[in-house]
Amino acid sequence: MRTTDDQEVRLGSYEMFHRGEPLTETVWEKLMLGLSTRKYGQAVREFAEAYGLEKSAISEHFIEASRKKLQEMMERRLDKMKLCALLIDATPFAGQQMVAALGISQDGRKTILGIRQGATENATVVGELLGELVNRGLDFSEPRLYVLDGGKALSAAVKKYAGESAPIQRCQVHKRRNVLDHLTDEQRPSVAQKLNAAYALEDHAAAKLALHTLHRELINLNPSAARSLEEGMEETLTVHRLHIPPQLRKTLASTNVIESAFSIVERVCSNVKRWHGGDQRERWVGSGLLVAEKQFRRVQGYKQIPILLRELEALVPFKSEVVKRRKAS
Repeated sequence: MRTTDDQEVRLGSYEMFHRGEPLTETVWEKLMLGLSTRKYGQAVREFAEAYGLEKSAISEHFIEASRKKLQEMMERRLDKMKLCALLIDATPFAGQQMVAALGISQDGRKTILGIRQGATENATVVGELLGELVNRGLDFSEPRLYVLDGGKALSAAVKKYAGESAPIQRCQVHKRRNVLDHLTDEQRPSVAQKLNAAYALEDHAAAKLALHTLHRELINLNPSAARSLEEGMEETLTVHRLHIPPQLRKTLASTNVIESAFSIVERVCSNVKRWHGGDQRERWVGSGLLVAEKQFRRVQGYKQIPILLRELEALVPFKSEVVKRRKAS
């Protein structure tokens, strides 16, 4: 194009198409960059000015792009993925429960495996998510640690696919939170300190003794808190029972890795003013998790993963069940 005084004008839209970049991909990348830095409005304006598009057109391209991104994430093949741990956590999101699965590979790298939306966290929703992972090639007969947020539905679903002997680590952060929710503001600091001290112990027997001692104290202080601590207590100490070194144990003792990713999702989605039905939640959550995935680093203590793998292989009941499953397949 030329101006009235015969000056050449470069068109952003022409430059974009000249580079061969699909418009929808560019929209997604630009808006995700803006969203992740809390500058959504600025990103939309700059994009509209650069490519001469209306906001409604930008929205349509983003819907198309985010839908494609979600589909690609949910269809990624998992056949060759060697995971030492699989983390599952359910998070309330815009009136729904979003269940996310994250894998930690044997070299310590993190990957979003899939998400599932449901009205509540239940075995059906989690089971469908795990079933999708199986269909995409994830081998549940391989020995690995399963780190769960503490819900019974998650544990039941994992055992359905990985076997009753699958090593499950119940999230220590969720357990601490559930216990403290039963207590008054005056009671919480002391109990929290004792819980932290128990989980910080390296020896399994010592940590278990400390939790049982606290349980007896809670029976007199608040029976509901005592029952909350008792439920699944042994599974909160699986990382201790497997003799996982402290640095890696801190990573695998909770689902904080997923919660950190969801904090990015919340920031990405903070500009959505109105939620609708359909796949809107899945598209936005999927886009936010992909933004988080690009920022992932290897987990703390990844050099200690071979120790975890040796401990998992040494689990006699689990190992025999794995062999049976492999022969059956």
